Amino acid sequence: MSTTKVAITVDEQLLKLVDRWVTQGRYPSRSQAIQAAVREKVERWNHTRLAEEVAKLNPKEERALAEETFAGEAWPAF
Repeated sequence: MSTTKVAITVDEQLLKLVDRWVTQGRYPSRSQAIQAAVREKVERWNHTRLAEEVAKLNPKEERALAEETFAGEAWPAF
């Protein structure tokens, strides 16, 4: 995976925490600690978006569609 260098402004207290993680050996560098935090945030956001989209579904309509699709058909054997 290729990487690109970016400059960011970080709250001093937050940077101290990141530095502590690096000192404790949780991460080998500030860069990797911040990458991990951003990655986790993106994953959480994606999970939240999926939950929001699922919440928009109408359970009665989804059940009717499922029953219509498989009406009279046997479920495939696995």
